[in-house]
Amino acid sequence: MLSRRSLAVTALFLSCLAASAKDKKKNLLPADVLQAQTVLVVIDPNAGMSVEDPNANRIAREDVEKALMKWGRFSLAMEGSTADLIITVQKGNGKTVQPTISGVPVNNRPVVFEPTDSGGRIGGRQGTSGNAGDPSNPQSSAPEPQLAIGQTQDMFVVYRGNKVDPNTAPLDSPPVWRYTAKDALQSPGVPAVEVFRQLIAESEKQQATKGP
Repeated sequence: MLSRRSLAVTALFLSCLAASAKDKKKNLLPADVLQAQTVLVVIDPNAGMSVEDPNANRIAREDVEKALMKWGRFSLAMEGSTADLIITVQKGNGKTVQPTISGVPVNNRPVVFEPTDSGGRIGGRQGTSGNAGDPSNPQSSAPEPQLAIGQTQDMFVVYRGNKVDPNTAPLDSPPVWRYTAKDALQSPGVPAVEVFRQLIAESEKQQATKGP
């Protein structure tokens, strides 16, 4: 016969499993996100430029965009006002504290054309945006050195775009989904995009079982 202590441990284990299943269900994406067609990818505006690797965030943004184009589900937007979703990216290098430079317009873009198997994109962004809340707006202040404390791993965060509420800056709202892991933005696989793709597939499957 099981002791009371064994029964208590078993009950706790089962409750943890139930909580895990419940949390997993909560993490699935809502219907409006599944209906999104356009996405803007930007460097997290709060991320300073790394002194050791100044191009790390820019390369990560480009790798995420290429992975999204290869996937083919979304069209890439150049401005937040035309994006259903906004994805922010930030590279980590495993260091809790690292020297960076703030005040640099990290989301300034040259005009580009990038062909892919699923099409391509033409666009760019220089100067300022008409919408102060647009995360693609390359506003900057005077560059200055600082010590960044916190994020050590790659970060991929999904927000709803300006088309949901044009009066609210999208990055001021809670994120729809966040993924943080070592090398999550690493090319050529870009694991964060693959995990996001799987999450969308799981969410659509669940939505289909619920019916209209």
